[in-house]
Amino acid sequence: QVQLVESGGGLVQAGGSLRLSCEVHGTIFSINDMGWYRQAPGNQREFLAVITSYGTTDYADSVKGRFTISRDNAKKTMYLQMNSLKPEDTAVYYCNADLKISMWRPAVEYWGQGTQVTVSS
Repeated sequence: QVQLVESGGGLVQAGGSLRLSCEVHGTIFSINDMGWYRQAPGNQREFLAVITSYGTTDYADSVKGRFTISRDNAKKTMYLQMNSLKPEDTAVYYCNADLKISMWRPAVEYWGQGTQVTVSS
């Protein structure tokens, strides 16, 4: 069964850093775009960053300069390095990926289960 498995969340003080990981489990043909989102209580899910299969990246203004998205295609894993964390970064963080299970089928969007990040002031 194909799924995205996240890790790396936790509690950190303001100004600290965390690195989130998102690994693709299961057999797939290829990984297209991958991205990170977050959702704080009472808010809609918010886009944070995206990385294409070629390594091109884009960021939301709220995290630009503080967060860095990367991926290791050989490990089928994506990362989010988060620096200079603020209390307003507190949220559940989700990874997202467009996965091709086989070369004859279109890519399908998958979501991870979410990992909690809490930044204390």
